[in-house]
Amino acid sequence: MRTTLHRALAITLALLVLPAAAADAPGRLIDGPAGKLFVDARGNATGRPLLIVNGGPGFDHGYLLSSPVWDELAKTRRVVMYDQRGTGRSTPVKPETSLTLADQLADIEAVRKSLGVEDIDLLGHSYGGALVMAYTARYPQRVKKLLIVDSAAPKWKDTIFLFSQVFPDVNERVDSFEFAAQFGDRASIEGGLREYLSMIFWDPDHRDAVLRQVSLKGFSRHVNEALDADMGRYDLNPEIAKFRMPVLVITGRYDMNVAPVIAWKIHKAIPGSRLVIFERSSHLPFLEEPERFKREVEDFLAAR
Repeated sequence: MRTTLHRALAITLALLVLPAAAADAPGRLIDGPAGKLFVDARGNATGRPLLIVNGGPGFDHGYLLSSPVWDELAKTRRVVMYDQRGTGRSTPVKPETSLTLADQLADIEAVRKSLGVEDIDLLGHSYGGALVMAYTARYPQRVKKLLIVDSAAPKWKDTIFLFSQVFPDVNERVDSFEFAAQFGDRASIEGGLREYLSMIFWDPDHRDAVLRQVSLKGFSRHVNEALDADMGRYDLNPEIAKFRMPVLVITGRYDMNVAPVIAWKIHKAIPGSRLVIFERSSHLPFLEEPERFKREVEDFLAAR
């Protein structure tokens, strides 16, 4: 991770959300350890909810709403998303607010308690994959089933990005925005994020449709930098080998943001886990192959 802008791009889909999806999001504020957390709960079914942890660091859950899959899943279970500390509609962080992996896990636990349940099914995407692996290591009794989707590596610095090898021309344009972005130039940050976004789709039609509609919203440089620094302290590899709950590992075959070999290694490290590769997806299989994604998730959650 060479520069601040690359740190912003390296682990997750940047928060470039469809404006209509963000506007339609229901939700409520709950008390978190360091302020209010915005929780978006969908569906009214009883039983164990599926809690989804979005990517980042420094972004809210809005980008997930570009896919219809969550509302489809919510027809048979509660599906819960939230805005991580200092992002979206959660309380803005003050300069002295703590921003560590431990804080993120405490926030997930606060969301879990707010749902009034003892245990959850847990899904993490991208940077959120690292968070759910860490949460499961810390609170294994709370997680009944775990889904790890296009996740960062268990050891943060081991994450492999393929942008420069596959998109050298686009990657160079991202680099060109970096200098001004370091000084908070909004146009440069947005330009870099748009170029980045163009590299995380398998289908050019999906890419072009999203690029026509996106708007930059909610990125917190402060949150991103603080968490990027703290995440480098941890190696979750010894912990994930201890997981004994059912685990589903998902990757897009053509994920440039996190090379699929990372998912392969996570799968190999977790005893009894199942690996599913989406052949027509990059970093966002829930957007590029929503019907299959829904089917795989439902089958996994329904299995005994």
